Amino acid sequence: MAYEKPNNMPKAQIDLSDVVRETMLSSGPGGQNVNKVESGVRLRFNIATSQKFTEEQRAILFERLGARLTEGGELLVQSTESRSQYDNTQNALERLNKIIGDALKPRKKRVKTKPTKASKEKRLEDKKRQADKKKQRKQHKF
Repeated sequence: MAYEKPNNMPKAQIDLSDVVRETMLSSGPGGQNVNKVESGVRLRFNIATSQKFTEEQRAILFERLGARLTEGGELLVQSTESRSQYDNTQNALERLNKIIGDALKPRKKRVKTKPTKASKEKRLEDKKRQADKKKQRKQHKF
């Protein structure tokens, strides 16, 4: 059974013109350089005001990314892994696109199945073994 992406969910690619880019002192590699140069990057992407998504997609993003969003509906991603501000910007942009892409990916419906006979027997055997173990721990009255 092949899984196909629905046609009504186009993949939105976020680029630098869609985000607010902030620089900061990095805590990553770079030695003395990290104390002097703002090589760390934080990207702010406002889902609430973005024109990249349909209302349906925006609702999905708010539902699935709710814990990661600020009160204003912004998704924050930062990168301090590299010594280069350019590399950190590209890394943060890739992570932002991955987060949004994963959130918009359609979820597969779970197909309920019944437990097999072997799994039922194994569960009962494990329960019996656990009960025997606890029975042996009991203090006997002498």
